[in-house]
Amino acid sequence: MERDPTRIAMVCVQNAGRSQMATAFAEREREARELEDAVEIVSGGTHPASSVHNVVVEAMAEKGVDLSDRTPRAISDSELEGSDYVATMGCSTLELDADTDVRDWNLEDPHGQELERVRKIRENVRERVEALFDELEAERNEY
Repeated sequence: MERDPTRIAMVCVQNAGRSQMATAFAEREREARELEDAVEIVSGGTHPASSVHNVVVEAMAEKGVDLSDRTPRAISDSELEGSDYVATMGCSTLELDADTDVRDWNLEDPHGQELERVRKIRENVRERVEALFDELEAERNEY
């Protein structure tokens, strides 16, 4: 019996920094773990910015990830409520009625930070995404 994909939402206010990094790392993990058919990733913000922060684009480029063509977008309540996991980046007061596992990663905002600081935030984001995928894989293997 085939299971529905697990949906993960990466959310912050502007969808221009942390959630963009988290989404990119999640896409990388999904591919590396061959979970393309098993995991769906959505990303958005409650008040999206007009573009991804330049310092975030620069920091991610150092890791071989090109965010220059990504555009912040709004995320809908239905997308959030249809997600199995919602990772907020430390800037959200989401209260969902649905049976959704909401996790606040409480990450520092990279906007306006020096590149060196953004690198540390980036690595924290990467570690949290990897840990989430470890958990997802373990959960999926139980079935």
